[in-house]
Amino acid sequence: MKSHTSMSLGWLPQARRCISPHFNARPNNEVSLLVIHNISLPAGRFGLPYIDALFQGCLETDAASAADDSFVDLAGLQVSAHFLIRRDGEIVQYVSCDDRAWHAGVSEFEGRTNCNDFAIGIELEGTDDIAYTDAQYLNLVQLTLEIMAQYPMINPVRIVGHCDIAPGRKTDPGNSFDWLRYRQALGLGNGLT
Repeated sequence: MKSHTSMSLGWLPQARRCISPHFNARPNNEVSLLVIHNISLPAGRFGLPYIDALFQGCLETDAASAADDSFVDLAGLQVSAHFLIRRDGEIVQYVSCDDRAWHAGVSEFEGRTNCNDFAIGIELEGTDDIAYTDAQYLNLVQLTLEIMAQYPMINPVRIVGHCDIAPGRKTDPGNSFDWLRYRQALGLGNGLT
């Protein structure tokens, strides 16, 4: 990601658009939380087209024709995120930040449930236990700064992992995510100030 470019209607101009049907309107137009996730399809494999297919609702999940046996378990799943940052740093956007993507599931932040209502979700192509790439951190930082500029209710204490809003159910972005590196690169120190 090169430089700050204003989002228009919640879309980042420099992101590759891969529009998902899995979204709806936010109930109150509030955007006040940023959630970091990870994803890989199949698990632990990168650079394949299956994340796009999942978020677009066209992943082949039939046992006879699925590209991987694990995809059968995803049949009927309707999920999306606002963004994906691939291992090479490419940013893909599926849903406008002004709309509600379906990424958090059963979740709670500061006593509020249904975090999808007020959160932006960023998926990192990765796993809990494989280090993320320099390109991912670079573009995650730049994307985060752009989001914070566009949605000023998102502040350092309102940037969390999926594990923080769905403890016991989710573990991402996992131990492999370097929160200190990320927060320092944002100029947030430890994120507590």
